[in-house]
Amino acid sequence: MTLTPSTARLAFLEQASQRILITDGAFGTEIQNFKLSEADYAGTLGLTKDQKGNNDILALTKPEVPESIHRAYFNAGADIAETNTFSANRISQADYAAEHLVREINVESAQLARRVADEFTARDGRPRFVAGAIGPTNKTLSLSPDVNDPGFREIDWDHLVDVYAEQVHALVEGGGADFILIETVFDTLNAKAGVMSVRQVEKELGREIPIMMSMTLTDLSGRNLSGHTVEAFWYAIRHAKPLTIGLNCSFGATQLRPHVKALSEIADTLIMVYPNAGLPNELGEYDEMPATTAGLVKEWADHGQVNILGGCCGSTPAHIAAMAQAVKGLPARQIAVPETATRLAGLEPFIMAA
Repeated sequence: MTLTPSTARLAFLEQASQRILITDGAFGTEIQNFKLSEADYAGTLGLTKDQKGNNDILALTKPEVPESIHRAYFNAGADIAETNTFSANRISQADYAAEHLVREINVESAQLARRVADEFTARDGRPRFVAGAIGPTNKTLSLSPDVNDPGFREIDWDHLVDVYAEQVHALVEGGGADFILIETVFDTLNAKAGVMSVRQVEKELGREIPIMMSMTLTDLSGRNLSGHTVEAFWYAIRHAKPLTIGLNCSFGATQLRPHVKALSEIADTLIMVYPNAGLPNELGEYDEMPATTAGLVKEWADHGQVNILGGCCGSTPAHIAAMAQAVKGLPARQIAVPETATRLAGLEPFIMAA
């Protein structure tokens, strides 16, 4: 089956060849600044469970909140809006008894981001893009939640693919997202289910849906929760030919330095990194100032290791503005051209000698 190519992919690659692009920053910590009550989250939807903390549902009950955050990041210099849909899937929304609203949440969130992105593009002619964000869910395919039963899984592959496909379809077909961002990957198998869901929706719609992928590290040795190193993760998902590969969340930029370097040297696609604004303090708040974060990520740009930069937990529009200013005029990373070899992945990478 021949798919209609993505015009957004081509436009994105053109922009990325000219400069370092900027994605947006944190949503959760920005939403906290609005001091919303449970009634604000719940609105008039008649849901039976407490909705406080269900950030995704604000697309339906308080759309002015995510809209104002998108505007703030675009004003700060962002080229990409990530939809406020990190937990907008059937599995995560079950915690709020809001599973029946999953499609509506994703459609509204993506349409909101699309509208603001197109508005900013119309102002100055610079393309803005919308990445439909899908998070890892709160379940894992690789690990058992029961230490007494290592073989137990709360979900299976087919179920997770179906859950993701519902979200992908709503973001792309219903909301107009340019790309699907499979982010904060703590379980590589979950990420593969996300890839499969995108491929299914591509066939259904008859058009290409570019994938962005972003891994999160859960310990300082440079592994995710399912145990994969950065290099092993890349070899495990390279077949998906993602538009971007990278790292997000994790620790802060300082701790990510060696892992960004390693990924940059082997990935034959664009590198996107959006770290936390340092590590949280004892109160769970982030103290790293915008100039500090910007200075740290600029080091990656100075060494030709990144194509897209942004922020995760604790980052603000001020952080994004500082990053945009710090890398302005710097050349984008040249995509790596690795030698032809058989590259496999267990928890460690394996390269078969010629």
